Amino acid sequence: MIVETFAVGSLACNCTIVGDERSGTAVVIDGGDGVDLVLERLRRHRLRATSLLHTHAHIDHIGDVGRLREATGARALLHPADVPLYQTLALQAAWVGLNESPPVVTLDGELAGGQHIREADIAIEVLHTPGHTPGSVCFSLSDGNCARLFTGDTLFAGSIGRWDLGGTSMEDIVHSIRTKLLPYDDATPVVPGHGPATTIGIERRTNPYLA
Repeated sequence: MIVETFAVGSLACNCTIVGDERSGTAVVIDGGDGVDLVLERLRRHRLRATSLLHTHAHIDHIGDVGRLREATGARALLHPADVPLYQTLALQAAWVGLNESPPVVTLDGELAGGQHIREADIAIEVLHTPGHTPGSVCFSLSDGNCARLFTGDTLFAGSIGRWDLGGTSMEDIVHSIRTKLLPYDDATPVVPGHGPATTIGIERRTNPYLA
């Protein structure tokens, strides 16, 4: 299995390509910016994206999904609770100082907590973790006998995502982390939406928001 994470866009969102070498298919997590770089990495690994998964609907994580979908033919998926937020891309673009907003496109399906996404030998479970946004999700990638978590802007190394952007609370995001993420083993790798990777054990012991 190919798993490559790299920062895309002006806000350095962590995008991850998960590829199955046997079939040549791939899942892209949070490929909403830096489309040219995402396409270059797919070509480098000789992979074809079939699913575009998004942890939430902030512009740096999903803004350019229309262009990426057009280039790959992959299906774009988002939790329905974040669809209203996705509809505000123009406002979000103004917030981050962009002169133009990427277009809002009709997505191809919904993500739901407990859903299992399978592409060839790739197995991903969707964890609904409201708190940063109402429809925030994390992804648990099965990798042999262990898992790897992609937490978007829910859990960071030493911190958690903002909860004051509308429709959520600090109690929501901490509850989501405690009930959906902390049950994983301490050795479980965590790839957040921005910044360095960490592990569940490190965050359990040292994250001040989880004390």
